[in-house]
Amino acid sequence: MLNETLIAELRSILGDDSRVITEPQVVEQLSKDFYWYSPVLRKQLDGKVGDVVVQPLDAAEIQKILRACFSQNIPVTVRGAGTGNYGQAVPLQGGVVLDLARMDRIESIQPQGVAICQPGARLGMLEVEARKAGWELRCYPSTVVKASVGGFLGGGSGGIGTVANGNLRDFQTVRAIEVVTMEPEPRIVLHEGEAVHEILHAWGTNGVITRTWLALARAVDWSQCVAAFDTFDAAFDFSEQIACGKEWTKRLVTTFEWPIPSFFTPIIKYAPEGKSLIFFLIASTQCAALESAALAAGGTIPYSGAYAGLNMRPLLSDYTWNHTTLWAMRAEEAYTYLQCGFDPDAVRDQMRRLRGKFGFEILFHMEFMKNAAGRIVPGAIPLIYYTTEERLNEMIYFCREIGVFVANPHVNNVEGGGRYRADNVQLLAKQRYDPKGLLNPGKMITFHPESSTAGAVK
Repeated sequence: MLNETLIAELRSILGDDSRVITEPQVVEQLSKDFYWYSPVLRKQLDGKVGDVVVQPLDAAEIQKILRACFSQNIPVTVRGAGTGNYGQAVPLQGGVVLDLARMDRIESIQPQGVAICQPGARLGMLEVEARKAGWELRCYPSTVVKASVGGFLGGGSGGIGTVANGNLRDFQTVRAIEVVTMEPEPRIVLHEGEAVHEILHAWGTNGVITRTWLALARAVDWSQCVAAFDTFDAAFDFSEQIACGKEWTKRLVTTFEWPIPSFFTPIIKYAPEGKSLIFFLIASTQCAALESAALAAGGTIPYSGAYAGLNMRPLLSDYTWNHTTLWAMRAEEAYTYLQCGFDPDAVRDQMRRLRGKFGFEILFHMEFMKNAAGRIVPGAIPLIYYTTEERLNEMIYFCREIGVFVANPHVNNVEGGGRYRADNVQLLAKQRYDPKGLLNPGKMITFHPESSTAGAVK
């Protein structure tokens, strides 16, 4: 528990009692994210809360907060918008929750298409502002309206747009990141170029993001389209054709086998009984050609229309990526998910083997994406009907045995989630920037304080 002296010091640093929150219900609310998507994490993380929440306005305040916490060995857990699914924003050891929601300025959108933002800026607002200037986000999660830029960089991966522009960590999408270190005298350190990978997807364990430089894509006039097919095989074949076809300008290609579309109650009229669906964001100039191609392939078009932005209804992206899991859980609480990458040359055999071993305990939901080498690959966030942790692990082991990559969303550490870099740059950064291991402790399990080099300068 924090002592009153430190809380008084935090109030003095911020000069505003409203930004030092001790009310238990609010602290509990701001100590959570969407970890409950996982029944495994739910058991591990329920009841984990911080002792106090602080809401800084700039990097200078963060430096002062971290200096005070470092001197008293108080853990600090950084929070974006709390839309992550892995418990990365849940404090395991209490202490201070550093809520960056008020650091939400979009500082500029540069003429060459780079947005400079504070970490609390909402991705949805950035998309709106970027499009006014002729740009748009290269990729964004299905939680785009609420998710923050800093949270996406700290714990996100890809989403809508990935089929065209790759994942967040590819193709120099993140140009630079500024962080504050957790040292006796916290520093502001700028990471540019390849150095951004020291900080990306490290869950705030090795520095507090205070400013980001995010590359954008040229804005496109998009349309939405739903295509329905009698079988999943036919739907998958057509979606693969469009995703891989270089002639198509697309932002989203998502394929669902039945009964997944039956979970989408607000748009059920666009989900014919028993049909597998594909959701597209396609260039408006190509929408008619896409519809004709789907009809020629044996499909139907339950819905097609111009895309009018994130506030439109229906918004098909609200049912894709990990929002698919949310709709499934609303229909049946037992559903959870995995995060998989299939081999584009063996995907049909891999799916056949998974169905043969696990039946309809696994439902296929495929998201096409461009990998770092520029190839379109079938990613997947399959729905899993959860019975036991042992059965879930059996599925994960079998996936890996047959060559399906799994980023495990049911573990609460950076390494176990499958996104840890083999060159250890994230770990090395933690050793330099957080020698006591006070930033989000317990979430980078390969870190040991005794191996750190306190005060080493980058």
